[in-house]
Amino acid sequence: MSKERKKLIMALALIFAVNIFIITLAQSASADLYKKGSSGAVVTEIQKRLKNWGYYFGAVDGVYGSKTEEAVKYFQRKNGLSPDGQVGNQTLAALGITPSSGSTGSGGGGGGGSGDLDLLARLISAEARGEPYEGQVAVGAVVLNRVDHASFPNSISGVIYQSGAFSCLNDGQFDQPVAESAYRAAQDALNGSDPSGGAIYYFNPATATSKWIWSRPLIVQIGSHRFCA
Repeated sequence: MSKERKKLIMALALIFAVNIFIITLAQSASADLYKKGSSGAVVTEIQKRLKNWGYYFGAVDGVYGSKTEEAVKYFQRKNGLSPDGQVGNQTLAALGITPSSGSTGSGGGGGGGSGDLDLLARLISAEARGEPYEGQVAVGAVVLNRVDHASFPNSISGVIYQSGAFSCLNDGQFDQPVAESAYRAAQDALNGSDPSGGAIYYFNPATATSKWIWSRPLIVQIGSHRFCA
């Protein structure tokens, strides 16, 4: 075989390898990934299937919380997948799910899709169950105020799942059934109602242990919560 022919074959092989690499990268970049903080129709379907198959025992609410993450890990271990608690293409395929383009893989902004509504309602229920309705709306407004504030994540899921932001994510309250009033309060907050007066913090003075939180300027007190700037 001539040197020129060998060079041509090597060049073609190199071009082929580069094309395969580019295609693989493109597929990886466009792959859907659902993880803690995700929300939407695909998350609901994930929960339904895991629940039907005995892996998941939480609420089918379209919100990818800690219980969903643990159920996914359990499913992955049982099916020979890497148990990272995240649902990528391999786990979706194992679940028999084809992702829809209208889902919210990593949590939307403050626009108020159904996934955002469910997630915000769950937070309100966990943090303000038993508070006056106005106080429930105010808690939802604080989350949305943080989304718009430069010092916080720019999505509802990002704000709620920010480390240390809300104690209910650590004490089990976040995984409790959601009060009906919390859904109405979440919708009102998403529609622009803000009884907190623009607050980005709130706390219960009867249980607060942080000296720092008391330094925040008080805007209004509603029920047992002080809402602060």
